[in-house]
Formats: sequence, structure tokens, C-alpha cells
Amino acid sequence: MGKYFWFLLLVLLGLAVFLGQAGDFVLTLLYLLLGAYLVGRVWSGRSLSLLKTEREFVSHAFLGEQVTVNVALSNQGRFPFAWLQVKESLPVELAPPNSLHQVISLGGKSKTRFSYLLDCRRRGYYSLGPMTFNTGDVLGMADRSGFFQADHITVFPKIIPLARFGIKSHAPIGTLRHTQPIFEDPSRVVGKRDYTSGDSLRRIDWKSSASSGKLQVKVYEPSIALETALFLNLNIGEYHWRTSHDDTELAIILAASLANHITALRQSVGLFTNGIDPLGLDSEQPFLPPRHGRGHLLRLLELLARLQAGETYPLVQLIQSRQVHLTWGTTAALITNHVDDALFDNIFQMMRRGIDCTLLICGPVAGFPAIQQKAGYFGIPMYQFMNERDLDIWRT
Repeated sequence: MGKYFWFLLLVLLGLAVFLGQAGDFVLTLLYLLLGAYLVGRVWSGRSLSLLKTEREFVSHAFLGEQVTVNVALSNQGRFPFAWLQVKESLPVELAPPNSLHQVISLGGKSKTRFSYLLDCRRRGYYSLGPMTFNTGDVLGMADRSGFFQADHITVFPKIIPLARFGIKSHAPIGTLRHTQPIFEDPSRVVGKRDYTSGDSLRRIDWKSSASSGKLQVKVYEPSIALETALFLNLNIGEYHWRTSHDDTELAIILAASLANHITALRQSVGLFTNGIDPLGLDSEQPFLPPRHGRGHLLRLLELLARLQAGETYPLVQLIQSRQVHLTWGTTAALITNHVDDALFDNIFQMMRRGIDCTLLICGPVAGFPAIQQKAGYFGIPMYQFMNERDLDIWRT
């Protein structure tokens, strides 16, 4: 109603005063309108306070999935809703064409349920809601509004299944088979052989030696531990402005695919990035130290889903602040689009500390032949990916 309703009441009051005793009908009408307004306002306000809302859905989804959101409205009071307008605020990246916006009636002590679908077309961390309610009396003179708090859904980045990862590791005693005998694992015995001069007494198998009548030593299977630290560059200033969005998204897909592959090998993987985490503080650098297990992978994928590219700080600064936390034999996979002499200097420093480095370039780079030549000269593995199809080199 707003100002028009009050203006009408003032007109009726003035007319009643002007007519005097002849204005009893006008005065009665004034009382009726004012009473209807007060009753409607108390009615709608009381009903909204007793309206309970539940939103049920899966809080995590993979790219391309459809998520069903079930909404339950329960009127726990005795006053019915003559009309109730329900509208859900949804992100445009997930909202279907028929997003939730409808008007219903709800009786006292009654419930209603409805649902809608979310199309997970893009990775991210999204808010569902708040859900707003508008109601009032049948005359529309006492409108009231309320809301139900927002929930959140995380859409994981795209994961491309990989069959192998062309990186090297020097970390001994792991679970991956290796061809270099220097990385023999004492817990993985593959056979026996005769004792030769120089063999350690710890390798002697005394039971086999007693049964055969001559000294036998254990043969261990070579193995390595592939502990990997992903350095993900999301500083938008170090990407070409025309392709920055596609290249940073490709970098996130690459990081997610590598993390999934390494976790499937039961190895440790961590993530260090200069991207922006909307749930983190501005002064904090988003990172997850190398760990293993599916639970750690889910946390890593959640972080990748939330990350946003922006004007942050260079990749070199990220490496300088985090490389001190890496142990000897760790493999550092540098995912970036910008390569310069400062980055090579930091790679050399890490290599001197016993950290293996691999350059993974996403998108076109100016002077790529010179960069490739320099990386090959110093023995730094380097790969360039222009799109998702280029990851086929690791699918088989």
C-alpha cells in the first residue's frame, strides 16, 4: 500500500470531519480499513516468524553434473498464508532457465515441497540464496517480507584422467617401482643371490643361508617416493591479456588432473598458489603442503574450485617464500605462462637443494624456442599445453 494507503486514510478522516454527524459512514469505513491493515500486518508478521525453511542438496559436485535442490516450507503456526511469494537468488553460472520464483498459498500447520536443478557448467564456489519471501493479507494492504540464509555449493574443476606423468623424482624409499638400484627399498624383497665381497651384513638372509649351505643375500626392488609440490601461477599480470582467462582455467585443470593422478599412485601432492581464495584472508597465501590420501585430494580440489586469478604477486615471489618448506627429493611442478631469467634463477636454486623441477606452460609464450633451448641445456623438463587436447601425451 505505502503512501497511497495513508493518503486515503487522511482523505477519509478529513471528509469525516468536514461532514460532521453526516460523516458516520465515512468514519466507519476509516475504522474498517485501519483495522484490516493492523490485523493483516500482525497476521502476516506472525505467520512469517513461524515459517520454517529447509534446503537439501549435495554441497560438492563435479563439472557437468546436475544437482537437485529440494526446498521444504513448513508453516508451524495456525494462521494460513493467503499468498506467499518465494524467490531464490541463484548464480547465473548454475541457474537453469526456470529458476525458483513462484507464488503459493500455505495453510496453517501445513507443509509444501518443491525442487529445482542446478546445472554445474563452471567450476567455482557459489552461494544459493538468500531465499526471499513476500506475503500479506488478501487485500494487499499489509505486505511483509523475510528471508532464509544462503548455503554454498562447490563445483570441482574438470579432471582429465592421466595414465602417466612425465616427471622425475630422486626421493628414495617409496611405493613406485624404479630402475635405478640406488633407490632400493629394504621392505620390498624380490629374491635372493649369492653373497659377494662388499655386501652388507644386513642384507644376509640367514635362514636361506642355513638351508643352502652358503651365504645368501636379499635382493631389494628399487623404488622411489613421488612427492610433488604444484606451484600454480594465477597472477593475471603474467598471462597474455587476450587469452588470460582460458590459460588460467587450463592451468587449474592441469593442476587438478595431476593431483588426481599422483593421489591415485598413493603419493603425496601439495599445492602452492598466488591465486585469490574468496574464503581466505588477503594476507594469506593459499597453500596445502604435500600429503597423500583421498581426503587431502578433496581439500585440494575444493581450493582449486574456489581459486580466482587476479592482480597478485609474481610466481618468483611465491617460490621464494615456499621452497624452504620443501624436503630433499621433492618434485616441483611449476604451472605458469610466464618464464623469464628470474624464474630460471629460482629453479637453479631449488635444483641445488635437491628439488627436481618441471616447467608446465599453459598457453602461448613469446620467445618459446629460446626458452625451450635454455631449459633443455640445463636439463629442465618442459611441456607446453595450448588446450586440453595437448594433455593426451600423458593419457596413454
